[in-house]
Amino acid sequence: MADESEKKLGITVKKEEDMAEWYQQVCLKSEVADYAPVKGCYILRPLGYALWEKIQEYFNKRMKYRGVQNAYFPLFIPESFFQREATHAEGFTPEVAWIANRDEEGSERLAIRPTSETIMYDSYSRWLRSWRDLPIRINQWANIVRWETQATKLFLRSREFLWQEGHCVYETE
Repeated sequence: MADESEKKLGITVKKEEDMAEWYQQVCLKSEVADYAPVKGCYILRPLGYALWEKIQEYFNKRMKYRGVQNAYFPLFIPESFFQREATHAEGFTPEVAWIANRDEEGSERLAIRPTSETIMYDSYSRWLRSWRDLPIRINQWANIVRWETQATKLFLRSREFLWQEGHCVYETE
């Protein structure tokens, strides 16, 4: 345990002098988040999660008013889905975390969700049979995994994070 003289309760650096250190201290000392034992990941503490729930509450109210429904799509996405959307996935392909599908010999790799467009659009293609099925308005609250290799920062750059993504389909552009 840290010596009492080493324990500093307040913010010990000015924002103007070292923004990165100031930001880290604000996040940690406010007990919004903490670093996890896994490199590049963080723990969203109860206060931080309460803030997340307030954001969801605010956003859900506005989305429901517009006819958007919440849904949940799988965390695992077949590699072939990314190959179909190669230009879209190109920007974050190096950060995709892959796992081997051990269900069957020779089966394709699975991505741990870096984004959900590919799996959502595959479902939309099966659900949409005519213009009468439109619009499709779906929102998803989920965790995202991107194998971030650069220096990580709480909430700004991490390997796993919570996010919202809405994907709607309309008759016209």
